Order: sequence, then C-alpha cells, then structure tokens
Amino acid sequence: MGRLEGKSAVVLGAAGAGNMGQVIARRLADEGARVLVAGRHRADLESFAAEIGGVAAVCDITQRADMMSLAETAKAELGGLDIAVNATGWGYLSPFLDMTEADLRKITDLQFVGPVFFYQAMVAAMAESGGGSLIQISSATATIMLNDHAAYMGSKAGTDHIIRCIAHEFGAQGVRANSISPGLTSTPMTAAAAAVPGLFDAFLPCYPLGRIGTSEDIAAAAVFLASDECFMTGQNLQVNGGLTLRRNPTRDEIGAAVARAAANA
Repeated sequence: MGRLEGKSAVVLGAAGAGNMGQVIARRLADEGARVLVAGRHRADLESFAAEIGGVAAVCDITQRADMMSLAETAKAELGGLDIAVNATGWGYLSPFLDMTEADLRKITDLQFVGPVFFYQAMVAAMAESGGGSLIQISSATATIMLNDHAAYMGSKAGTDHIIRCIAHEFGAQGVRANSISPGLTSTPMTAAAAAVPGLFDAFLPCYPLGRIGTSEDIAAAAVFLASDECFMTGQNLQVNGGLTLRRNPTRDEIGAAVARAAANA
C-alpha cells in the first residue's frame, strides 16, 4: 500500500508537459492518492490526468472565484481534500531598474496574490474535513541572492511567510502548511538555460551534494509533507542539495563559465 493511500490531492500548475507540478502529481498518484490536476490548459490537463488515473480542472490562480471553485470541484470529484500543492510560477528575470509596472503586477498576481487565493480556498476545504497538508513550491532564492531575480525572489519570500501564518492559525484544525525550496532544477522552465553550454556548470560548485536538483527530488519531499508521518508545520524545506549553505554564482562567475565552455567547444 502507498504512503498516501486513500488521500485526495490537488496539484495546481500541472499543465506543462514534464513540469514540476506534473512530476509531483504523478508521484502522489503512485503513492495511492487520488489526484486532481489543475491549471489553464484543458487539453494538456485532461491528457495528463488520464495518464495518472486522476481528474482535471481548468482555472486561473489569479482569480479568487476560480480558486474557490477549484476547492468545490475537489470535494465533489475526490470526496474531500487532504493535500494541496501550489506548483505554479513564472521564471521572471530582469535587471532591477528595468522591471516594468506591468511585469511587477503580473508576477505579484501569479506568485503572491494568486497563491493567497489558493491557500484560502484549500485551507477552508481542509478545515471542514479535519485537516490536511498545504504545500507551496518556493525557491532557494527566497533566502539567498541571484542577480536579476528581485521580483521573483520577493514574491516567493512573501508566500513563505503567509505559509507560516497559516501554520500558526490553523494548526488546531489539523492543517499543516509548509514550503519546499528547490535550487536550480532541471525542468522545462530551465531548459533554455540548461542549453547554454557552461551555464549549469557555474552552479555546480555551489552544491555540497555535487549535482543540480531534479523535480523527482522535490516530489519526494512533497510525499513526506503530505503523509501522516510528517509532524511538521510552518517550515521551509531546503531541498536543494545544500545550496543555501553556500550561495548562487554571481553574474560574472556565470559569464566566465559560459565563456570557458565556448572557448573549449
């Protein structure tokens, strides 16, 4: 029997082929959970849901009504809600002085305001049925620095603190709330960076465990947080091979690694 047998889960941000949300959703299903995958692209979601024996729902995290409807769909389709994972995100990069108002509002809606809507809907549904596990995919950059990443970092750090507030306020109702912070991870979102010779190599010396992380690493942590074995709430798990013991490389170090790779090509 799987570690999550009999549990019901929502994974938001699982429409992209092979993205972190899909890897997490597949692992939850493999562990016995009944999974509802959600996002903005119906055909992709329905195809993936069929693969894992789950169900799909189309929604927009920036719309509060969509998040409330998602919780109702989860209760109707799954018979309740035990696990909720927010794996949405936008890898927004911009020099600090070049960030536009439009981009700032977009990333804030996607990575702070929208997640709060998600938390409100999911926590209310969990509290109705005696509790559950809320999981936010955060980022190591909410803790350590990376050039041209200020808006991304700030919005992720903000949700980490909201997660702590939820853990504090709703623990008595059986709700656990935690974040997972990957470092640089091999995902479709980082595929363009991985294709630049030397770029990932610049990050390797920053990882005590000696490799770049994978979505499977994050999914394994999500299974633990979702399981009844987890006596933890209000925490940010640094699932990044020890990156936050050190630091991300600087812009100059990345440039030098890319230049070396080009010279050796």
